Amino acid sequence: MVFHKFGEKLYSRLVATVTAHLKEIARSIKATLEGSFLEEMNRKWSDHNKASDMIRDIMMYMDTTYIPDAGKTPLHQLGLNLWRENVYVFKPDKDSTVEYTFEIGPSVYEQEFETHFLQVSTEFYRAESQKFIECCACGDYLKNAEKRLTEEMDRVNHYLDPGTGNKITNVVKKEMIENYMLILIHKENYGLVSMLCYDKYDDLGRMYNLFRRVTDGLSYLYILPKSSYL
Repeated sequence: MVFHKFGEKLYSRLVATVTAHLKEIARSIKATLEGSFLEEMNRKWSDHNKASDMIRDIMMYMDTTYIPDAGKTPLHQLGLNLWRENVYVFKPDKDSTVEYTFEIGPSVYEQEFETHFLQVSTEFYRAESQKFIECCACGDYLKNAEKRLTEEMDRVNHYLDPGTGNKITNVVKKEMIENYMLILIHKENYGLVSMLCYDKYDDLGRMYNLFRRVTDGLSYLYILPKSSYL
């Protein structure tokens, strides 16, 4: 068909056929929302990948000749796009759905999950840090910041793409540490001077370890006048 100048017809019919099939798939998946949603989603996603590979093999001549010349979407990417447009249902509380979101393409993962995740996390840690800095002793605040960093890295290791790790830890470091370093140092009765005077070595070590994770963070500790704690 491509050789006889029917490439456009073949391509458009392929898109129509796959689209119709995926709409049926979407309906079958939707019917399992109250039950085995993830199992059905993963099974259909696996079947779609296999079918896409088979279509690409069968239509290799079209994929390598007509599609580049006509500026059409290559068949592999076409299969991903059609799945996203017709089947993709984002469920942020389903870890395996996040995984297949990344498989569809990094841009989908970033747009549909990561950007929203980082925005919500920023708002959460901004509000939490503002609340805790007002009512907590410096040592308790630092313990909570340390705990939050550990929790986020555990979340990345278990559920998210590794590339999200630096981004979410940067959010925690900025909102909970970088924005409050001077307050944590100079907080009356609870800050660095108090920790030095009362030999709170665990809290001092925690402050050092957290501050050094922020660019130039340790410089804030070195400029404290000795008269402040002598």
